[in-house]
Amino acid sequence: MPLGPAAVIAYLLAMSKALHHPGPEQIDLSAVLDALRDPIRRSIVLMVAEEGEKRCSSFLHCATKTNLTYHVARLREAGVVRVRAEGSARVVSLRRAELEARFPGLLDSVLNGARQDPPLARLVEPA
Repeated sequence: MPLGPAAVIAYLLAMSKALHHPGPEQIDLSAVLDALRDPIRRSIVLMVAEEGEKRCSSFLHCATKTNLTYHVARLREAGVVRVRAEGSARVVSLRRAELEARFPGLLDSVLNGARQDPPLARLVEPA
């Protein structure tokens, strides 16, 4: 069923809504550690760290679309990733420099641990 003009406009406005990202000074260690404790979120961060920015749809082998929305939002709200709209897609990038400036060595330690975790390695490499 085709959408009417009002529905299309509402959709476009919702997609273009700016997402909140904490400023570098607002990134909290507890929030970062809480966001990174989940294996799906660690796998998302590992993929972005190793391959560069990625569309959210690149992570569909990790979880359902609804769950991915939740996980990416948790990472964004904690200040671990930046999310931007690109057409109807969302693109995720790692806030490596900001995290390194705020908590030196933390991200590299988490990424090294994630690389050594066999279940995470399976999530990072889609079947």
